[in-house]
Amino acid sequence: MTSSNTRVSEFPIDAFFLDRWSPRAFTGEPVSRETMLTILDAAHWAPSSGNNQPWRFVYGLRGTPAFDVLLGILTEGNQRWAKNAGALLFVISKTYRLTSTGERRTAYTHSYDTGAAWFSVICQAMKLGYHAHGMEGFDKEKAVELLGIPDGYRVEAAAAIGKIGDRSLLPEDLAERERPNGRKPVAEIAFEGRFTSEA
Repeated sequence: MTSSNTRVSEFPIDAFFLDRWSPRAFTGEPVSRETMLTILDAAHWAPSSGNNQPWRFVYGLRGTPAFDVLLGILTEGNQRWAKNAGALLFVISKTYRLTSTGERRTAYTHSYDTGAAWFSVICQAMKLGYHAHGMEGFDKEKAVELLGIPDGYRVEAAAAIGKIGDRSLLPEDLAERERPNGRKPVAEIAFEGRFTSEA
């Protein structure tokens, strides 16, 4: 059992995993280009099937035109808090591999591998004193168009990265929810030998 960040684990995991959460309140402090590239450098060392490296990232730093474009792709609900992030990021995966004859073959683990890279983004950001908040609330068609996503790539998610701010920076309804949340018991998500159906 480990306790940290108002959370308690069932087993003795490292406190880092309890300290990771997805805040919405950010200070508005910009993320520098060097910091952003350091975060993405860590991500590109993530494990991937056969070293396929299907992950791709499009980012915008606060105070730049790219940030405004990325912010405009998010849903209004996410825009109202993500506007204070230091950087915005879109996570994209390449959905295919090329065979030895140059034909496209579906890459079964593209989302899985890209998820590993995304978690590396989170970890490196935290090591540098930042937090990251992933989002599925964005206009998928607009993302493809405005970000120039080619055929064979999938926009997986968006993310906001920044320094944690006080919850008072948020609209009242979001400020009430601004705290680390809990998780299901391990027994509900891990099964020995055979999958157990949910009720």
